[in-house]
Amino acid sequence: MSDTKINFKYVLATLAAVLFTWLLHEFAHWGTAEALGYTAFMSLNGTSFADYKNITPWQHTIISAAGPIITLLQAVVVFLFLKYNRWNLYLYPLLFTAFYMRLLAGGMNFINPNDEGRISQFLGLGTYTIPVLVSTFLLYLLYYITKQYSLSWRFQAITLLWVMVFSAILILLDQFLGVQLL
Repeated sequence: MSDTKINFKYVLATLAAVLFTWLLHEFAHWGTAEALGYTAFMSLNGTSFADYKNITPWQHTIISAAGPIITLLQAVVVFLFLKYNRWNLYLYPLLFTAFYMRLLAGGMNFINPNDEGRISQFLGLGTYTIPVLVSTFLLYLLYYITKQYSLSWRFQAITLLWVMVFSAILILLDQFLGVQLL
């Protein structure tokens, strides 16, 4: 079994992973919108546009895809590092957070289609096809690393708890404070 001691340093690494993953994801949306010539505003958990009515469905799909694509790339890079190098306790939360974030977003499609749900609708695949595929792929990456390093259910549960707590704080801060970053 790999070193899975959860200490203060690991909790801080998990907090950093949540912040990094969410901000990188939203930055990808923001940067894509700006690159397409739109004025966009980025917050902790969202990107909005100054003039939404001029965005074409195709451009909106590209902007929607940018966040999940960068989150998937993050997960794949961390997965490959962990698979081919060695166990790194402090990198693992970057993989786990990517899975949690996309699973949560997929679940939110029941309330209001977001990223993968909008892309799936645009492609005529229904709301849930792409969210399920993305979440399943990320779950497979987690499962593979879990088996490779014999990670315990206790370790996974505590990691999930911290990711959930930090994600909830980030989402609530965004909802109640509406901090605009860019």
